[in-house]
Formats: sequence, structure tokens, C-alpha cells
Amino acid sequence: MSCHLSRPAASVSDCLVPCANEKVTGVSPITTHILDTSVGRPAAGVPVRLYEFEKSTSQWKERSPAGRVTNSDGRVSDLLPAGSLSPGLYKLWFDTAGYFSKRPGLENGFFYPYVEVVFTIKETDGHYHIPLLLSPFGYSTYCGS
Repeated sequence: MSCHLSRPAASVSDCLVPCANEKVTGVSPITTHILDTSVGRPAAGVPVRLYEFEKSTSQWKERSPAGRVTNSDGRVSDLLPAGSLSPGLYKLWFDTAGYFSKRPGLENGFFYPYVEVVFTIKETDGHYHIPLLLSPFGYSTYCGS
């Protein structure tokens, strides 16, 4: 199976295990980017947090360093240190209210104040990219590569 952005995963299981050619070293094993589909450009300046679910306490623990925000290209590429991924349940949290409230005319004209994307990591030696397509009244996400 090919793992190119131009082609979606053929099945759900393709997203559960990273592609063999996606095994990378020295970079964050989880990355994200946000595209604001209402204006057709990257969403810069969006605070993003990464959490891992701890079974022993039944609570979410923040794993990302403080102050992570999307860059001018809408990307965050340093959510976790390389080699620090373990199998389990993870959550990306996006502060969409903070982003939309800065846009003229949208100070109170958006529906989702934040977006949470929960996903499962089974294999720890690959790279997982979780994009978010965002507008003031909806969002979508997918298993990227």
C-alpha cells in the first residue's frame, strides 16, 4: 500500500499502523496541521495540546510542551520528543475559539469553542500526522501521513 497524501488510506487498519516508509527518527512522532477551509489558507496561531490517557488514574495527562501553537503554515511539529511514543489513547486539543475570536466579524460567530480529536496509537515506531480541516461551523479530520 502506498502512503502518499494524495491518496487516502484504503482501510481503517491502514491508519492504525504507520506506513513502513514513515518510520523516522529525530522528529516528533505525532504532528498536526490546520487548514481554515473558510478562507482557504493555513490556520496560524492556534494553541494545540497533546494528551495521553492514563489508565491507572483514568485521566488525561498533557504530554506536549507548554505554549504550542500552529506556525504560519498551520503546523505544529514538536508535540512530543522523538522516541517518547507509547501505545495508548491520545487526544489533540485545538483552541478554535482563540483563533476565530481574532478574526474580524467572527468574534462571536463560531460554533465550536474547541475541537478534540481522540485517536489510538498501536505501533510506536512510526509517524502519525493528524490534520484538521476547520471552518467557523464545522470541522473534519483524517489519518494523514
